[in-house]
Amino acid sequence: MIVRRRFLAGALSLAAMPRLARADAQRLALSGSMEQGGLAIGKTDTAARVTVDDSAVHLSQDGNFAFGFAFDRTTPAHIRVDYADGTNETRDVSPAARTYETQSITGVPEQYVSPPPEVLARIAHENQLIVAARTHDTDENWFANGLDWPTTGIISSVFGSRRILNGKPMAPHLGVDIAAPEGTPIRAPANAIVAIADDYYLDGGFTLLDHGRGVFTCYLHQSKRLVKAGDTVTRGQQIGAVGKTGRATGPHLHWGLNWFQVKLDPSLSTATLAPSKS
Repeated sequence: MIVRRRFLAGALSLAAMPRLARADAQRLALSGSMEQGGLAIGKTDTAARVTVDDSAVHLSQDGNFAFGFAFDRTTPAHIRVDYADGTNETRDVSPAARTYETQSITGVPEQYVSPPPEVLARIAHENQLIVAARTHDTDENWFANGLDWPTTGIISSVFGSRRILNGKPMAPHLGVDIAAPEGTPIRAPANAIVAIADDYYLDGGFTLLDHGRGVFTCYLHQSKRLVKAGDTVTRGQQIGAVGKTGRATGPHLHWGLNWFQVKLDPSLSTATLAPSKS
């Protein structure tokens, strides 16, 4: 049962509707979230060639492609489509600006705020593994069907929050935290291939799902992982359980979304009811 505190769960979905770009009658249709931290979905002729900011992107078999806006991006994304008949179409899409909050958290074990030198190499190696996995451009179309919320609970931290841990300024929090009792099931928000399933120093029980064409979601601090790298999972399948492993002060799921290396806000890509906000 989803806990509701300060506002009804449906309000978030309704509020997000004006942010979504609607498909038009042109050969290039754009949908998704056109704001900072948003994942955009394009659809065009399957034989077309597409570039985003002058870099080629690959189409799925249905002609879908993805691109994303970094949390602090202010410049337009430039999309060019070259059609098989020799014509082309261009589109410049400016991301809507967002205002982010500041969040101060205390009680974090100091070895996770300022890791000792002997574990810094481990952290760097684990980060390299994640970056490498997110270079894959899997020929799947699962990203185009939107995401479900992966667990129930209370949203305890939103995307883009400026983090202060034990009084020390940290990098922005580029994910969504959902607080829930330890052991609460975590479910795949869409079909995916498991890219990574491991235990990491900062992330704890960590799973990375590949939804195709550079779109990935990740799941941190799990108490239990139920899938392994290489598995194919379906929407709604349990992949793990909420925990407090790694850098965490209590049981919660950190849920992240990426387009390749660009970190995005997964809450902007959901169509299902959201957990309430603390």
